[in-house]
Amino acid sequence: MCGIVAFVDNEDPKVKDSLIRKMKNRIIHRGPDSEGQYVDENVALGFRRLSFIDVKSGNQPIFNEDNSMAIEFNGEIYNFKELREELIDLGHTFKTHADTEVILHGYEQWGDDVLKRLRGMFAFVIWDFKNKDMFGARDHFGIKPLYYGKMNGTFFVGSEIKAFIDHPHFDKELNKNALKPYMTFQYSATQETFFKGIYKLPEGHCFHYQDGQFNMKEYWDADFDPKDEGFDKAVDNIEDIVTDSVKAHSFADKGIKVGSFLSAGVDSSYVTAMMRPDNTFSIGFDSTYDETKQARELASKLNLKNTDAKLTNEEAFHTFPLIQYYLDEPDSNPSVIPLYFLTRLAKENGYKAMLSGEGADELFAGYIDYGFNSNSMLIRWFTDKLRELPQEKRYKIAKWLDGKHFHGQLHMFRALAPVRESKFIGQAYIFSPEEAADVLQEKYNCGPTIDDIIDPILKNVEDKDIDEVAKKQYLDIHKFMPGDICLKADKMSMANSLELRVPLLDREVMRVAGHTPTKYLFNRHGTKWAFRMAANRHLPEEWATRPKMGFPVPVRAWLREKKYYEEVRELFEQDFVKEFFDQDKILKLLDDNFNDKIDGRRKIWTIYTFLVWYKQYFIDDFIPEEVKKLDEVAE
Repeated sequence: MCGIVAFVDNEDPKVKDSLIRKMKNRIIHRGPDSEGQYVDENVALGFRRLSFIDVKSGNQPIFNEDNSMAIEFNGEIYNFKELREELIDLGHTFKTHADTEVILHGYEQWGDDVLKRLRGMFAFVIWDFKNKDMFGARDHFGIKPLYYGKMNGTFFVGSEIKAFIDHPHFDKELNKNALKPYMTFQYSATQETFFKGIYKLPEGHCFHYQDGQFNMKEYWDADFDPKDEGFDKAVDNIEDIVTDSVKAHSFADKGIKVGSFLSAGVDSSYVTAMMRPDNTFSIGFDSTYDETKQARELASKLNLKNTDAKLTNEEAFHTFPLIQYYLDEPDSNPSVIPLYFLTRLAKENGYKAMLSGEGADELFAGYIDYGFNSNSMLIRWFTDKLRELPQEKRYKIAKWLDGKHFHGQLHMFRALAPVRESKFIGQAYIFSPEEAADVLQEKYNCGPTIDDIIDPILKNVEDKDIDEVAKKQYLDIHKFMPGDICLKADKMSMANSLELRVPLLDREVMRVAGHTPTKYLFNRHGTKWAFRMAANRHLPEEWATRPKMGFPVPVRAWLREKKYYEEVRELFEQDFVKEFFDQDKILKLLDDNFNDKIDGRRKIWTIYTFLVWYKQYFIDDFIPEEVKKLDEVAE
């Protein structure tokens, strides 16, 4: 696991050398073990390494046999040994035993099609010296981030936006079009980031940059194509692929410690039960928001060691600005806080990599927002029967249900209506566009609409005759998962120089999930049911069937505690806030929530998050101490 940064321009190599050194220092947290760089009259490649495989000789950039190509890579390739053997048989010579070199020789052999052979999480760039062509790619699900942009004649690409800031050609300017969509989605929902001119390479995409031209294409997409199979067979398939994926994700060189995170939920518990690590880690708050007790209980039943810690409100709340710095862009999902401290706990105990349970909800239909809106088993059963009707009939019934008011109407409507008509946009809906417009200053009441954001995704599945739940999964796989779930998992773990591996978010797991009939996953019994039944073979029943909780965070309590309320209010009152918001309205929102007139916690936290992030990057120009020390040494 590493941090990469590169740029392409015709600047003098001596200047490039100094710049790339400073740029890679900005992301030392992604790779404190070692570093590497290369510069010439065309390109600068910078690298920070967190080493797992071929610790002695796996430094980057890595060059091919005749030094005509070089690669920088962030991630893990889980089928690299098989690919390495195939490439050796084809005549390629390897200098290292690292998975990085497999991609490089694979690109030599198969060109862009190397991406069709990779199983893993990755973001990489390959520089072709002969053709002066940069090829880059991001993994199938967007587990690893990759940003790019062109400014003042320089093309930038890297693991984190902050790596570009110290380059003199980088113009640090807020993207006004990003704020309003963020107010609704809770994360940066547009391809252009909050930094104007800097973009996220989408999941499952690759690019070429040559002669000043940037060309991007999709190389892979999730596919929901249910097979006609029995329930027991579906459960068997899920169990087999989870077993295989956890095994593939657990490797490391001798002496490298790999553990797993453990909560009260089924996802991390299933991964832990299949992995059987030497140590599991859990986190909670020193209040009622705590799952460490259940995690300890499960670890005991599985005869595993569990290490846990409890956060104080003071520690959690006041670390939040640092967390927003590491995220690069504002993300108001409260779970970023415990995730940051959980990864720090594992790192402090000598671990370099952890397995986690992200991905199960998107791949196996685990969210209640997909339409699980009734506690009545009769209504659930009746709805399951209606979902078996042809699509045209389902849509007609949904149209009749729309606007009706009776118990079970919502559950049935969301199960039968087209995704667009059910108004599903993902796992967060904080401000409606109208509510956002009411508190934003007019010049920030802009940017793409909800339809602008989700239409390009929905159009790929909207006309397919598959369950509406599968279409919602598809939308989450392309918005919420890469924009929120994967991003915070990568940034929070890398902030603590820890690799986070997600075996449930895997190309082969997706193949099985896509073939599993929705009726086995999302039905009257619950969410991701077949997945739970596979887990049930390895866990106590109360874990396999336990409702999803996520990372509970005491935001509501904080905003009604005088000390924290006053700190938030002090920020809301600052002059710079008037640039973005109607200050009177957001102060009233905060006050009404504090006085228990409304529950505005998620809206307040979303505004607060943006202001904290903006202050870090555009007012305070925050730089961590470890980076300052490196810069002082360089000078």
